[in-house]
Amino acid sequence: MAREVTKDEISGAAERIAPHVRVTPILDAGVGVDLSHRLFLKLDNLQVTGSFKPRGAFSLLTASEIPDAGVVAASGGNFGLAVSHAARVLGFPATIFVPETSPDEKIGRIESHGADVRRIPGYYAEALVASQAFLSDSGAFMAHAYDDAYVMAGQGTCAVEIAAQVPEVDTVLVAVGGGGLIGGIASWLRSDAKVIAVEPALCPSFNSALANGAPTDVEVGGVAASSLGAARIGDFPWLARQWIDDSILVGDEEILGAQRWLWENARVLAETSASVPLAALLTGAYVPEQGETVVAVVSGANTDPAGLS
Repeated sequence: MAREVTKDEISGAAERIAPHVRVTPILDAGVGVDLSHRLFLKLDNLQVTGSFKPRGAFSLLTASEIPDAGVVAASGGNFGLAVSHAARVLGFPATIFVPETSPDEKIGRIESHGADVRRIPGYYAEALVASQAFLSDSGAFMAHAYDDAYVMAGQGTCAVEIAAQVPEVDTVLVAVGGGGLIGGIASWLRSDAKVIAVEPALCPSFNSALANGAPTDVEVGGVAASSLGAARIGDFPWLARQWIDDSILVGDEEILGAQRWLWENARVLAETSASVPLAALLTGAYVPEQGETVVAVVSGANTDPAGLS
């Protein structure tokens, strides 16, 4: 049953995963940019496997007993890559169900870590159903991409680093798919800083839940669906909404524009999903106050850089 994730759990996750993940850097993006506020980029695209996801994967697998059948997960790409990497490091077999809509570069990298990859037609929801059917027959351990206390606590370690690196932070902008990252970040920061959810208009799981007063299924699509295409916000992340201050939607063209901005202005390689928070700033969907200190989380870089050159 879903419950709130505590700061003690996030601190515990930080201790467990420290040997396996990086403390990723902060980039002051306000230098040379005509902004009325301070903008920092939290570069979790430089995390092992190229996204923030190993935080949650290592948190879960180091806190759990894994059977001989190993671990199974469904993923649009980044969590599957994180689980396959963590399982290889910790000595477990892994079976990863991925939607055929995921980019080939992500699927290929999952296979490179030795996981048994099963391609499923559709998006994340279809891959999840297939993984659950496999689970009942195999006896493997289920690693949910976002709706799990250990996973969310692991993702919350990103906020532990942000608070230490930018102690004057006023606002953190976070992309939302299933909600594990924003749930973990909000569960750590609580009232210490504003937390703003930013989603593609075509993947509005959290925004729709707020409108309906409860998690609800949504149709997903668009340029960021491989990473943010959860059809429903997770129950654990939903309970962290009390510390999430606003929900913003951005369009596909704005997301692609933010991705180009990151490359052209900061030489930061980001996948479309990781560009979503910055899109809220560039389009004026989120307007900081004069002097506000904003951190935008750049959550992943698993994309083909040829398209940005």
